[in-house]
Amino acid sequence: MGSAGITATDVEMTFVSRTGTRANVLQNLSLDVAPGSFVTLLGPSGCGKSTLLKILGGILEPTSGEVLIGGVPAREAVRQRQIGLVLQRPALLPWKTARQNVMLLHEIARNSKKSAASAADLALETVGLTHAANRLPHELSGGMAQRVSIARALAMEPSILLMDEPFGALDAITRDTMNEHLANIWEATGKTIIFVTHSISEALYLSDTIHVMGANPGRVIDSLDIELARPRDERVVGGLEHAAHAARLRDELHPRTEKAA
Repeated sequence: MGSAGITATDVEMTFVSRTGTRANVLQNLSLDVAPGSFVTLLGPSGCGKSTLLKILGGILEPTSGEVLIGGVPAREAVRQRQIGLVLQRPALLPWKTARQNVMLLHEIARNSKKSAASAADLALETVGLTHAANRLPHELSGGMAQRVSIARALAMEPSILLMDEPFGALDAITRDTMNEHLANIWEATGKTIIFVTHSISEALYLSDTIHVMGANPGRVIDSLDIELARPRDERVVGGLEHAAHAARLRDELHPRTEKAA
């Protein structure tokens, strides 16, 4: 399946507690994501990034507004298996090998064992883990386990990957390595990727476009196209344009009260 675009128009999300208290989590939020692009939602904890990702993935229905994935409603896109989801923790079944974990979604969909195995082998090759196919999760490093999680999503051949801080639990060195792996996977597959993070350096390394989100309520406060050359090696990351982007993003994320002070 090829890549698909995403259009979110005037999305709002309000949660109501048991006591009747209303929390306006997202307000007047619109996005237009081109097919095959790498887009990051950048913002502090509590600004609604994960809620928005769940809405884009058809897990939550917005209070108001519309989300279209490849021209169809998000929940229809889920039914069509256009969307793959990668969470912060891999959630691998400990008694299954890496290959068996990657085959899992195919088994749930009752696809043939032959097609499941073929898709799993291709996905493991894509993430560079063919050599680890028969290892159990406890035999994998944290980065390898997360690559198995990415392979599991890729094996269903979605047009879109939604990634919710997938490297947030990893140490800094492993996280940098995983960013390199993900950049290579995106280049190889041409998937549309929506990536959630609160790391400016991670966002700048990976993204075509960064949407900066503010909180209370969650909304896009700035959008920045990143036209840095790829691959983004030390020369690019250490350059003046990269530094200017980082400064702008830090300024947007800086608490308004501290700015005023």
